[in-house]
Amino acid sequence: MDVKRIDGLAYREATPSASNGDESVVLLIHGFPESSYMWREVMSAVAESGWRALALDMPCMGDSDTDLPGTWERQVDAIERFRSALGLERVALVMHDWGGLSGMRWACDHPDAVSAMVISSSGFFADGKWHGMAKAMRTRGDGEKLVEGMEREGFGGLLTSLSSGFDAAAIDECWKAFADSDRRQATLDFYRSCDFEKLEPYDGKLAALGVPTLILWGEDDAFAPLAGGKRFERELPDARLVVFEGAGHFVVDDEPQRYGKEVADFLAAEVAQPERS
Repeated sequence: MDVKRIDGLAYREATPSASNGDESVVLLIHGFPESSYMWREVMSAVAESGWRALALDMPCMGDSDTDLPGTWERQVDAIERFRSALGLERVALVMHDWGGLSGMRWACDHPDAVSAMVISSSGFFADGKWHGMAKAMRTRGDGEKLVEGMEREGFGGLLTSLSSGFDAAAIDECWKAFADSDRRQATLDFYRSCDFEKLEPYDGKLAALGVPTLILWGEDDAFAPLAGGKRFERELPDARLVVFEGAGHFVVDDEPQRYGKEVADFLAAEVAQPERS
């Protein structure tokens, strides 16, 4: 899938052989430190099921432009900018990690634009807690030391220790988040702007969307433990949790084919495509 660009944002696209129109869209939003590249196999499965799949590179990541400050709010704004630039109406959201934090906030701000959700390895709770690495990123001095000391070889070794799905090409894509000092700063901007207390005004709004929701989670997620997936299942109406045994935080990379099938089956069973005249 070739990388396309619009309004400073890069994205990948997979379309069904028989188009059902722009309304039948799945928007996939990656987490940290990945890009739209992570969704390539999932996008193929989605397109084969009759949906148009669009995967966005968030600002300062992948092939999108550097756009400082890289705050949570600006990441949310980028999703709406992308939707407006392509003239999309309703979309089914597929979100992982940071993509969930930004995507769910965007969904609550634009409830009429969301037809369904798939949530993985994320959170949207005002009482949420950051894991150890994130706490370091949020700490002045410690965060700077961490991102400035990041080297390609050690970075790649860390990723391959977390998932066998990270080959050289995938690591190269992830490394784009650390390609220069501005992109490293954007990482700190995001972590430091992500105060979970900001979610207090959103209390109940995610559930109020009332859309079909599939929760796909790695059983051994060390960064966003399975308890978060179970909480989503309890708190969201019409939600179903599927646990990938033996998978970790990078569940899409661990089992891309199974993940893609789960998403495609969910869309076929739970989400009606608009009829075309």
